[in-house]
Amino acid sequence: MITRRQTLQLLGTAAATALLASSLPAFAQNVAVQDLAVPGPLGDVTLGPTDAKVTIIEYASLTCSHCAHFHKETWPELKKRYIDTGKVRFTLREFPLDPLATAGFMLARCDGDSKYYPITDLLFEQQKNWAFTDKPLDALRQIMRQAGFSQEKFDACLRDQKLYDAVNAVKNRAMDQFKVDSTPTFFINGQRYPGSMSIDELEKIIKPLLGA
Repeated sequence: MITRRQTLQLLGTAAATALLASSLPAFAQNVAVQDLAVPGPLGDVTLGPTDAKVTIIEYASLTCSHCAHFHKETWPELKKRYIDTGKVRFTLREFPLDPLATAGFMLARCDGDSKYYPITDLLFEQQKNWAFTDKPLDALRQIMRQAGFSQEKFDACLRDQKLYDAVNAVKNRAMDQFKVDSTPTFFINGQRYPGSMSIDELEKIIKPLLGA
């Protein structure tokens, strides 16, 4: 037999659960677009026009297998159909899950904005050949030679404390202000979409925003 006190306790728990559930969507999904638009210390490297109807911001880690899958399978089509055609503005932001991913982003930032996407694309494409090896830093050094990095340049970049702090500042702001807690996490016109998405899934979101 359940006593009155137990009933009240259960009701209290249920009410608390309901309150939590009702508060989660606002907490977890929407972010003010103007807040998202503020770049980190290194600035954003964006693709697509400033006046595009749709803005996509992705928080990713270079050692995240789901992120690599997105960038190998979905990204080329997204870029071809929507970014290169001027319909979507895209920004990849740093959310390193470990020191190795931090190193990768530092290297991508080290050679100027024009090299940011070529290097991150390369590191996602080759992820299994450096991120999941016995000597990942050595493997990363070998891969970065393809991008024109000498050993001296590679080492100097990874010793840059200011660069290290700036990359982590992007992650920390995403965690603290936007409550990002996994990768990849996408914000499409301020709406949160966690997890890797196919081009079909993305199109279902993008097309209505474009009025298509």
